[in-house]
Amino acid sequence: MKNSIKLLMISLLLVITSCEEMVEVDMPNNQLGTEQVFADAQTAYAALSGPYSDLRTQSLLSGNNFGTGALLGSYADELDCYFNDLNGYEAIASNTQLPTNSVIQTIWNNTYRQIYAANAIIAGAENAVALSQPDRDQVIGEALTIRSLLYFNLQQLFGDIPYTRSTDYEYNRSLGKTVSAAVLSNLEADLNQAIGLLSDAYRDPERIYPNRQVAAVVLLKVYLSQQRYSEAEQVALQILQSPNYQFQPDISQVFNAAGSHILWQIKPQYSGDSTQEASFYYFDNAPPSAYALSEGLIAAFEPGDLRRDLWVAEVTVGGQQYYRPFKYKSLSGSNTTEYSVVFRLEEVYLLLAETLAMQNRISDALPYLNATRLRAGLPALEPTSQTALLDVILQEKRCEFFTEQGIRFTDLKRNGRLSQLSVVKPNWEPYNRVWPYPQNELLLNPNLAPQNENY
Repeated sequence: MKNSIKLLMISLLLVITSCEEMVEVDMPNNQLGTEQVFADAQTAYAALSGPYSDLRTQSLLSGNNFGTGALLGSYADELDCYFNDLNGYEAIASNTQLPTNSVIQTIWNNTYRQIYAANAIIAGAENAVALSQPDRDQVIGEALTIRSLLYFNLQQLFGDIPYTRSTDYEYNRSLGKTVSAAVLSNLEADLNQAIGLLSDAYRDPERIYPNRQVAAVVLLKVYLSQQRYSEAEQVALQILQSPNYQFQPDISQVFNAAGSHILWQIKPQYSGDSTQEASFYYFDNAPPSAYALSEGLIAAFEPGDLRRDLWVAEVTVGGQQYYRPFKYKSLSGSNTTEYSVVFRLEEVYLLLAETLAMQNRISDALPYLNATRLRAGLPALEPTSQTALLDVILQEKRCEFFTEQGIRFTDLKRNGRLSQLSVVKPNWEPYNRVWPYPQNELLLNPNLAPQNENY
């Protein structure tokens, strides 16, 4: 069985490298072709495991230095960076990134590689006559959801980006940019297709693969970015009405993998392994080597907020006080209850509160705002104006979702409030709302020009 899986992974890598070339050359004796990979459900789902592994270890969804949780947490105001600037992370944290930044190049390359893998799987499944219709729909629906979320993150980071559904290398290598509005429109179509293909049932009870409602969460974010608040409200309500999900009333169980409030999570590679977040952010008896929580974030917690007590660890080194994220508590060798959460119900609650606030429906928004506050031991709020309501929603999300999926940055960006960062980020400039395109990509593909403003 292990040898079969290895062969499947080799075949998927070949598909990713060049789908077109695979049908033009003789098939090596020890490798499987596209038709064989998608010949039945077992091999098709095994092919999908390659992209899922990549998402766990080196993607924008990862809980380590590749992920938006760390990168955008430091780019905004959640994390202080302690990396050596030779690797480019400190430049991102200080908002002084340049087109030559190696981290930005890596993020670009990794994400487009993962998008290409998703395209290859979609193309293979669409042409797989041996797959049953339900399995074909599931494989395509999952790949579409993954691809859409990756594209959405790239659009948030870079603005206008190349968008492609093709696996043709020659075509893709010379693609120009698609304007942000068109990217979001394409994602709306892709996600509606995924929603139509997927069901509410999870392929695995541990919720480690997307279902229909996961695709709906991404669509909700797309609608909010398009300022289509009525459509966003309907999507959010549909998610909340699903019997799969229940609000978690116990704050100590928010990051328990068995929770019915979790929509999608990423499982550690081996049994007993910690989550990426637990190991990446950990430091004790020594200064942080990567990131620590910012003083500004710590000051944002109200007195009595249980999240400050349970989700933040204090570390004193040489008389200096540091704070590290402590949402995930189990280190490797002892973890039996924690997976890395991608989406949880609380985000849907607060996104719905935002959509209602944008429609000036203040009283309708309050239950969704106050659910997480009450769980954190804080009193309910009753803001009386739209501006005040949006203020407290952003503040609540800051304390609820720090270091999770770059939520703080995208919230500020979507609401036109990135200028707030200039108070605590001395290098912040309005053009920092997007990153520069990697210089190497501009050299390889002139159609990617022009560079983003002021880079």
